[in-house]
Amino acid sequence: MKVVVAGGSGLIGRALVGSLLGDGHEVLVLSRSRERTVRRLPPTASVLGWDGGRDGSTIIDLAGVNAVVNLCGVPVGPRPWTPGRKRDIVASRVQPANALVRSIAALPANQRPAVYVSASGTDWYTDRDTAPATEDDEPAAGGKRGAPDAEEPFLRFVCRRWEETALRAEPLGPRVALLRTSFVFAPGAQLMGLVALPFRLWLGGPLGSGRQWFSWIHLDDVVGLYRLAITDVRIRGPLNLAAPEPCRQREFAAALGRALERPSWLPVPAGAIRAVMGDQATLALGSRRVVPARALELGYRFVHTDVAEATESAVAAAHR
Repeated sequence: MKVVVAGGSGLIGRALVGSLLGDGHEVLVLSRSRERTVRRLPPTASVLGWDGGRDGSTIIDLAGVNAVVNLCGVPVGPRPWTPGRKRDIVASRVQPANALVRSIAALPANQRPAVYVSASGTDWYTDRDTAPATEDDEPAAGGKRGAPDAEEPFLRFVCRRWEETALRAEPLGPRVALLRTSFVFAPGAQLMGLVALPFRLWLGGPLGSGRQWFSWIHLDDVVGLYRLAITDVRIRGPLNLAAPEPCRQREFAAALGRALERPSWLPVPAGAIRAVMGDQATLALGSRRVVPARALELGYRFVHTDVAEATESAVAAAHR
């Protein structure tokens, strides 16, 4: 099988590419920083430099490709959400998706990839947590569709644009899977390091009340579910990438403290978080109670289901 991975130099991309190569698949990685990506990936990975679709006319030769995976997108944190940064967050997701859709359309119908797998986020479900959110659930009530401002929460807008662009591939023939990913636990993950930093300084504790729901997934299961989405023809549309048991944020804080052998009793007041982070405070205080209903229905067996064990797996090795 030949797989094209756009944005393959990031945390998920490196793990997915390594897994595919390990099973003998051919992988072509598209990257805006070819030299850096070559250094990060196994030598058997082919890397093609591209502009991420920024010029509006990029066509990638996808002849002979069975699956396209799009992982492109600058991180939503920790840099402040200035108007320019918000534009970058959206454009870094939408422009590459448009370029890949154009590239699919450029092929004869009988030569197009069988599947297009797009990253997305669980921010779609923020504060919709009276019951666990499944792939069939709409966003929380409130906010107006179609604008990245106070009328529609910014991260919901990002997810909507991300997914709407990916779905443009569907009329062209490929099966489209939208992988809505929770907070990822992984050794060496930059975001995990940022979250762990206050604990390493003996200042760790719950964020705000700590009662907000926290959905998470280990990198091992992220890779497993991407592999499933690539090969399983039953997967179309949204697929929640989250461990089966979401926890409260204070439970995660306690697990992180234990893994780092640090206390976890010092709460950070919600008011202080909002004062420092503004509308970006939703990253810390937003409640996301997400369950992987579709993955469980399809019989996927999670490697990591316990937040304490997964946290230990992600951070303890680096701590020691």
